[in-house]
Amino acid sequence: MDMNFQFAHYNYNVMDLKRSLKFYQEALGLIEARRKEAGDGSFILVYLEDGATGFQLELTWLRDWGKDRYELGDNEVHLAMAVDNMEEAHQKHEEMGCICYENPGMGIYFIQDPDGYWIEIVPAK
Repeated sequence: MDMNFQFAHYNYNVMDLKRSLKFYQEALGLIEARRKEAGDGSFILVYLEDGATGFQLELTWLRDWGKDRYELGDNEVHLAMAVDNMEEAHQKHEEMGCICYENPGMGIYFIQDPDGYWIEIVPAK
C-alpha cells in the first residue's frame, strides 16, 4: 500500500477572533478561505490562506475556554512564512510593533500575534 501525505493546515487557538483576523490580514496578507461555526455557538473555525499555496492556517475560537490565555510553552513550535521582500516586511512589522525576536546573522526574525504565537519570517528561496 502506497500513501502520499500532504500538508493541509496548522491550528492556533485564539482568544479574540476578530482581533486575530485583523492581525493576520494586516501583518501577513492572509485572507479567510472558509469558516465553520457550531450550531450552538460553542466554537468558530476560520481557515486563512495566502492565495499562492494550498496550505491553510486554522484559527479556532472556543466560547467556553474559561481561561484568559493559552499556554504556549517556549514558542519553539511555530509557523514560518516566507516573503519575497524582507526589508519591506520587516519595516511593516516594525511599524506594527509585533517583532519579538530577530536573528540578523541568520537573516530571519519572528513576529508575535495577539495571542502570543510566534511566526518566523524567512526570505523566499
